[in-house]
Amino acid sequence: MVKYRYTVVVERDESGMYIAYCPALQGCYTQGETYEEVMKNIREAIELNIEARKEMGEEIPIEMAIEEVEVNEPEVKAHKAGAIS
Repeated sequence: MVKYRYTVVVERDESGMYIAYCPALQGCYTQGETYEEVMKNIREAIELNIEARKEMGEEIPIEMAIEEVEVNEPEVKAHKAGAIS
């Protein structure tokens, strides 16, 4: 059995729902009321995505690298009234 490993992004929306998606698998996303639920749902969504790709004879994407980028919060410059930038 082949095992696949993918990065999953989990966010919370304004209503508190968890949203998860897998950037390597286009269109692979889900939601849940708890973190545990959204992780269960995204695992299922990934499995179904891979199954569908295999059935259609498509390649299964493999992630090549995962990097984090850290940036500083940009300073907001105040504009003077009537000034042209």
